[in-house]
Amino acid sequence: MTATTPASRAAQILSRPIALNGLTVPNRIVMAPMTRMFSPGGVPGEDVRSYYARRAAAGVGLIVTEGTYVGHASAGQSDRVPRFHGEEQLAGWAKVAEDVHAAGGRIVPQLWHIGMVRKQGDAPYPDAPAVGPSGLETAGAEPTGKAMTQQDVDDVIAAFAEAAAAAERIGFDGVEIHGAHGYLLDQFLWSGTNRRTDAYGGDLVARTQFSAEIVAAVRAAVSPEFPVIFRYSQWKQQDYTARLAETPEELEALLTPLAAAGVDVFHASTRRYWLPEFDGSDLNLAGWTKKLTGKPVITVGSVGLDGDFVNAFKGEGSPVKNIDNLLDRLESDEFDLVAVGRALLQDPEWAAKVLGDRFDELKPYDAAAVKTLS
Repeated sequence: MTATTPASRAAQILSRPIALNGLTVPNRIVMAPMTRMFSPGGVPGEDVRSYYARRAAAGVGLIVTEGTYVGHASAGQSDRVPRFHGEEQLAGWAKVAEDVHAAGGRIVPQLWHIGMVRKQGDAPYPDAPAVGPSGLETAGAEPTGKAMTQQDVDDVIAAFAEAAAAAERIGFDGVEIHGAHGYLLDQFLWSGTNRRTDAYGGDLVARTQFSAEIVAAVRAAVSPEFPVIFRYSQWKQQDYTARLAETPEELEALLTPLAAAGVDVFHASTRRYWLPEFDGSDLNLAGWTKKLTGKPVITVGSVGLDGDFVNAFKGEGSPVKNIDNLLDRLESDEFDLVAVGRALLQDPEWAAKVLGDRFDELKPYDAAAVKTLS
């Protein structure tokens, strides 16, 4: 009997299919959502179709699109970020889904509302105010936007539900709700930006109410077998050290209402997947999420970009050996899928090379070069 090499072990572990509610994903590699701003007027065009289809054809099991604005006037600021509402925009997305499926892939849109996070860009709705739970962009700041009224809350919930229904109607395989990184849903979850005294503010469980109502509305708007993914994080763009939960008990209090509302899969976003989340355990955030909810979980955070992996790309060691930690965690079912971001942005063939044991062909990440890649 031929001994299993580390490389073939990688292929075996990553090639296992997995069921996410009614969707079967052929392997454990997920394309992480990455904002590109290549959709003038919010319409994904031919280049966007090619961008996703290339990665599907190269073996990515599940593609999560870049963040797409839901149909609310304050959802986003850039006119080059794709929207998931409007006849022309949805027609463009339908073609993206069609091309990805033709290439053998699975794809879900990431539904997004940026809330109080404001950046430079051409505003599609220049008169729309920045909105958030308390009008705060970060902890300790003075309000610079509008604290959402109940009508605002209801309108945003409806916008997410309408986008999810549209995703199923035009042929997508599920949806991901963006509840991470300091954007609107996360602004409600985080005590630093949520000072409300109504049902949407207060303790950690109360701060989940807005996100749970969005999940429930999305769940009701799509068929029972249609997967609903929820992405969340401890860190924020405004504060990398911010935390929603300091203990496993607090994390359980956060996740339980979301799971009960209808989340099928959690996407636990960290900056470095190999770091333990709490003292006394080696589990990362995804591992704790799975342990506490029993739901399938996607891990993410510099996959393919840690020091060992980068050195391997440069020929300074064995790239197979350098993913042993990731493979060990997958094999032990700490988490279920692995989202790859910048490494897959740099190298569209990343999945095919890893699944085909072609590690010596992997390309190093080059932040300057990726601006011209598609």
